[in-house]
Amino acid sequence: MAIDGLSDETIREVLLNTRRIAVVGASANPARPSNEVTRFLVGRGFEVTPVNPGLAGQVLHGSTVAASLEAAGPLEMVDIFRRSEEAGAVVDEAIRLGARCVWMQLGVVDQAAAERARAAGLVAVMDRCPVIEWARLRLSTAA
Repeated sequence: MAIDGLSDETIREVLLNTRRIAVVGASANPARPSNEVTRFLVGRGFEVTPVNPGLAGQVLHGSTVAASLEAAGPLEMVDIFRRSEEAGAVVDEAIRLGARCVWMQLGVVDQAAAERARAAGLVAVMDRCPVIEWARLRLSTAA
């Protein structure tokens, strides 16, 4: 089982029943994974709000970039492209703002933050990528 201990069914449920996603650490650089993931999610019909204070007000994949997570609300899932040591603060803000899920990208691991999220009733996905999970679970025809 993955580091986050989640079942395939839970991941499937998150990906198929989430509509509003904030991508924290979104990049305008097409070579960056956060740009690719944002494009993928928009292409699957999700309402995506990129979050990056340095790009605030710009348009990325058809969505206006928000300066903060709070400005991205309301949201259901927060997809985190930040270093592991910075992820906890984003998770805490997602909890405060009423998100249903926090998704820490590949290489982003903060067990204590994941435990705080779960204790607050959120699904906490860690060290995974929604693009990879979408393909692995063969969800492309389910969207």
